[in-house]
Amino acid sequence: MPHAVSSAPLSTGLLARVARLPKVDLHFHMAGTLRPATLARLASKYDLPLPRPVETLYTYRDFYDFIDVLRIAAQAVRSSEDFECVAYEAVEDAARSSNARHVEMSFNPQYFMPTGVAYRVQVEGLAAGLQAAQRDFGCSGLLIASLDRGLPLDSAERAMDDIVGLRSDTVVGVGLDGPEREGPPAKFAALFQRAGRAGLRRTAHVCEDNQTLEEAPPTNVDACIELLGCDRLDHGYNLLASDDALRRARGRGVYFCVCGVTSVVRRQRQRIEGVKRMVDAGLPVTLNTDDPAMFHTDLAHSYATVLEGCGWGWEQARAFSLAGVDACWLDEPARRALRAEFEREIAALEGTPAATQ
Repeated sequence: MPHAVSSAPLSTGLLARVARLPKVDLHFHMAGTLRPATLARLASKYDLPLPRPVETLYTYRDFYDFIDVLRIAAQAVRSSEDFECVAYEAVEDAARSSNARHVEMSFNPQYFMPTGVAYRVQVEGLAAGLQAAQRDFGCSGLLIASLDRGLPLDSAERAMDDIVGLRSDTVVGVGLDGPEREGPPAKFAALFQRAGRAGLRRTAHVCEDNQTLEEAPPTNVDACIELLGCDRLDHGYNLLASDDALRRARGRGVYFCVCGVTSVVRRQRQRIEGVKRMVDAGLPVTLNTDDPAMFHTDLAHSYATVLEGCGWGWEQARAFSLAGVDACWLDEPARRALRAEFEREIAALEGTPAATQ
């Protein structure tokens, strides 16, 4: 049974300070950041048909309709300049709307195989966009090359050949996304172990609440940690169905990169309940956006949605902010510097009485 959660409107002062709070986004997808106008421009550029008008494209029948739209959006990004533009705009939106200071953007090399876009072109364009955005907005960025478990395994193998063989300092890790029913973690164990031997960090989508317990069971968390070697996990809400699996995950100390807004609007309350229960259970949790443009959200909105929905205040906002730094994949000197920067800014924000209202 879902646990009841209380909700309390945030004061105007607290909302303003949450917006100014420095933040990190560790779980968001390149294809899910495309501004509608950018997607329309690129689709027109490449004569790419869209299933419905762009004004309503980001309204979904269900989780699987969203996945289809996400893959379509990716097909509209084809040149190095396209990738650079999309990465730049994603960081610009995060920095301007929410004071994001570091992001780790996932992209799916497999999505671009049908249009013949080389992996090197993808990475060079994305890295250029992140670099330009850091210069202009003071927000650093890294890349996570993610495999889609719903696509054929041989395409994942080809993608891993590129990820490992064409190493880039900007690509620091690999991920696994897409519907869990189409690819249990064990299917990708050899590929992830190969990534680990190459020095790449590892994460995976697991136990999403838009999928049933049969499709995304709590035992998948164990498999992601033990078979894939993940040192961070995305989502994780279905883990709450098993006290034993929850206890094991808590003992491992692996961060869960949850997202406060979901693609399926009717399940929004369920998502908030899941996040609250994970925090209350003592799991290390960071708060992120997933697909900000496609979900009509940003970091500041996601923070406000979760805080309000759970009846939380400034202390939890502060905890999410610092957890994002602790869980990020910057090298240790850069991570320590970012943590010190966040602590200074948070202390300044806490110097005003309205911060705790």
